[in-house]
Amino acid sequence: MKIVPLLGRILFALIFVMSGINHVGGAGADYAAASGVPAANIMVRLAGLLALVGGLSILLGYKARIGAWLVVIFLIPVTLAMHKFWGISDQMAAQMQMAMFMKNVALIGGALFIAYFGAGPLSIDNKS
Repeated sequence: MKIVPLLGRILFALIFVMSGINHVGGAGADYAAASGVPAANIMVRLAGLLALVGGLSILLGYKARIGAWLVVIFLIPVTLAMHKFWGISDQMAAQMQMAMFMKNVALIGGALFIAYFGAGPLSIDNKS
């Protein structure tokens, strides 16, 4: 059953690696600017770097606790700045943003588990 934490790490990390690659390239900067993020082009790229490095760290199980904290540092401001469902009058858009907000809250929870428990077996951190 040592493979279960490895599979969990892979599945958890994929969203950060994939979105990190896109954000480092500047994808989403226009959306961030429209949401009121200052210096959106720079901030999106920095956020992408945090997500990418944190995601790769978790994926590989190398310094996974630090990687998990990078993911938390990425997620908190992104969640609060980009998914402000409470300020949207359109019911459908508000519902979508609330779902994205809650998804990010769940991801923060998962990252906190990794920050506390580490990468688990079958990781670079636990190679003996």
